[in-house]
Amino acid sequence: MQTTGRITPDNLMSLEAYARWRKAHKGEVIAHRKQRSVQLGEHVTVQFESELSMRYQIQEMLRIEKIFEEEGIQAEIDAYAPLVPDGSNWKATMMIEYPDESERRRELARLIGVEDRMFVEVEGHARVYAIADEDLERENEEKTSSVHFLRFELDAPMRAAVKAGAAVKLGCDHRNYPAHLTVPPEALASLAGDLK
Repeated sequence: MQTTGRITPDNLMSLEAYARWRKAHKGEVIAHRKQRSVQLGEHVTVQFESELSMRYQIQEMLRIEKIFEEEGIQAEIDAYAPLVPDGSNWKATMMIEYPDESERRRELARLIGVEDRMFVEVEGHARVYAIADEDLERENEEKTSSVHFLRFELDAPMRAAVKAGAAVKLGCDHRNYPAHLTVPPEALASLAGDLK
């Protein structure tokens, strides 16, 4: 699957071509996604997205839904392409996971606003808090959603520090979910490649 910087209908594969590509490469994409997935505490997973992960997601949706008409293809691109980092940021899907349904309901009520308290901290620089759910509001007065979309904007000195090997913390300072960790080196190496 070629990554080109911008996902368009013209550079997606046909359903037939994708079916062939998928057989040979699905494992590589799964490994790529796993490398860019960071577990924060027991119940939050942050999946840092990339052009490859979003291109794969779009192709999967087209395959599953058997979408081959222009409008449908463009709708999938419009849904997922905004999650491709654009050189000055990291974009991520945040999942809050509680296996027990009643515990999940209770915790999602306690975690209202958690998406706005997610941060990255490049060694030697100030914390950068997530810009969350730019497409639509994902919480109400009773609870937050179990899925949020995050964007972390990094200024030029932060980007340079990451590319030069600075450590990066991922964290949350919500009062009901305080957690932080150093982003593992293999994940950080992949994330550094997103930055210009």
